[in-house]
Amino acid sequence: MKTVVIGASTNPKNPNRYSYLAVDELLRKGYEVEAIGSKEGNVKGVEIKGSKTVFENVDTVTLYVNPMIQESYYDYIVHLNPRRVIFNPGTENPEFLQLLKEAGIESEVACTLVLLSTGEY
Repeated sequence: MKTVVIGASTNPKNPNRYSYLAVDELLRKGYEVEAIGSKEGNVKGVEIKGSKTVFENVDTVTLYVNPMIQESYYDYIVHLNPRRVIFNPGTENPEFLQLLKEAGIESEVACTLVLLSTGEY
């Protein structure tokens, strides 16, 4: 299953960034990971793209950007047509949740790291 992490951190010196930890844990659990961030770079061998790249067969999009930044991703994420979008703590966005519902895309307000650690991902 492919997961796209939006808001991926490029700072390997700050592994406490939750998006950095999510990429690491997703890889450790055997998931295919794509990443988009404000800066291009690399996290654990995953190239972080600085632009909205079209990925095929996306199962999950996990968000690590605030609702104001999310607005520029609405159409992009809907076009990716993932099975679900995870809104991590601090990214909750009622407007986007409604748009996803209308598009038939499942959404979840949860922590990707918790879901991975409990086997609920």
